[in-house]
Amino acid sequence: MSKDHLLALDQGTSSSRAIVFHRDGHIVARAQRELTQHYPQPGWVEHDADEIWSSQFAVAQQALAAAGLVAQDIAAIGITNQRETTVLWHRASGRPIHRAIVWQDRRTAALCEQLRAQGLEEAVRHSTGLVIDPYFSGTKIRWLLDHVPGAHIAAARGELAFGTIDSWLLWNLSGQANGGHVHATDVSNAARTMLFDIRHNAWDPALLAALHVPDSLLPAVHPSGHAFGQTTLFGAPIPICGIAGDQQAALFGQAGFAPGVVKNTYGTGCFMLMHTGSTCPQSRHGLLGTAAAQTDATRQYALEGSVFVGGAVVQWLRDGLKAIDNSAAVEALAATVPDAGGVMLVPAFTGLGAPWWRPEARGTITGLTRGSSVAHIARAALDSIAYQSAALLQAMRADVADVADASDTSDTSDAGSTAQRPAGAAVTSVNELRVDGGACVNDLLMQFQADLLGIPVLRPVITETTALGAAWLAGLTAGLYPGGTAELAGLWRAGRRFEPSWSRERAAEAMALWDRAVRQTLAV
Repeated sequence: MSKDHLLALDQGTSSSRAIVFHRDGHIVARAQRELTQHYPQPGWVEHDADEIWSSQFAVAQQALAAAGLVAQDIAAIGITNQRETTVLWHRASGRPIHRAIVWQDRRTAALCEQLRAQGLEEAVRHSTGLVIDPYFSGTKIRWLLDHVPGAHIAAARGELAFGTIDSWLLWNLSGQANGGHVHATDVSNAARTMLFDIRHNAWDPALLAALHVPDSLLPAVHPSGHAFGQTTLFGAPIPICGIAGDQQAALFGQAGFAPGVVKNTYGTGCFMLMHTGSTCPQSRHGLLGTAAAQTDATRQYALEGSVFVGGAVVQWLRDGLKAIDNSAAVEALAATVPDAGGVMLVPAFTGLGAPWWRPEARGTITGLTRGSSVAHIARAALDSIAYQSAALLQAMRADVADVADASDTSDTSDAGSTAQRPAGAAVTSVNELRVDGGACVNDLLMQFQADLLGIPVLRPVITETTALGAAWLAGLTAGLYPGGTAELAGLWRAGRRFEPSWSRERAAEAMALWDRAVRQTLAV
């Protein structure tokens, strides 16, 4: 059998998954295993790094078996992962020094306040495109070095390695191959650490010094499409040729190769990315600039908005309120009422992300009356996913409008400076939203999203775009797509198109109610 299959390892916040794709993009087989969530204190979220590895390896074996394939049939492996989640491990033994600190974790909020008080906000934003927030890996590394006995000394001796989950998987996959363990990452994951200069694609020595992070901890950084190494754990050598953080991988899997393509992933959180080409974005409306997946040394960027609690609010309905038996039941329950009946749920369980960036915020339910039912709360929970995502697109549109205004009023003396351009300098408008992730199969949610946004929402035939993006990156590097990204763009197909049905006045009124609910949350 010719090597026309790709294996994508998709290690997410809620589960580890593996998908075997044919080179034409269709799914041959998949396997998934749920991941244990650990909550040591309110606002703290941890994963067992060993469980991450063992579950990811197990589902990869299961997917290959289900596909009836062996290692010799696989052209390459692509890895995509929950970003920012932080692991430190001993180089000699490969043992983690502590549970992984998950991206949602807010334990370093006080440290972030200290960094802001030291006047580092602008330096962080200029170099990394990010804001100072517990979300990112840098302060998580600092916490581990400060709180795990002996970690600081071991790090100073060069005995420890840091990685986001992609690096942790790559280290374990490559251990038995020639050359041993590979300690590396890609630009899209490095860009989420709050330690990486996205304009120069290099670790920032000033930020490393500010956070007292030794550079000996850090992985090598490569383009997302790169020959990272190989694994022999599946019975024969398979090259590992693609790595990208889950959101950049999803943008790539949505054929987001050019400026102006916008995608939203509805997973545990919601993450909206707009490709901005070679323009490094600087948002003025609470969004982030970040590195997009790169197929070579050419720098590519994106504007990003992050919602911390998206699909996780449905998990809360299931596990916390016991309102539903399984996550798929939420649509049927929410559909038993015509709307949320004035109920607003702001799921700030671990703070509010973009565009507010308030780690201390906590969730609220407002608008309850004697007639409110669990169905209204379920409907409000679904609505909250769309409202938060709509707020992100509002901010993106505001950034695009800023660019248009600047283009109309500025002279040419400084217009060419990439460092000074606001976000989206190559983008003139947003005409559609491409969606993916587990919750995008919810038609009720997708229609409500289109109604709020006033633009079509496109759900692709292959909704596993995060894994598909990782597979495509690996396939490009392995030579499976000689036509490059143009060939890949031809493989993308829309499965369903949700057209907006509301007037813009009605949508504006709904968003005003949401903004009021958020203000009430922030006032608590």
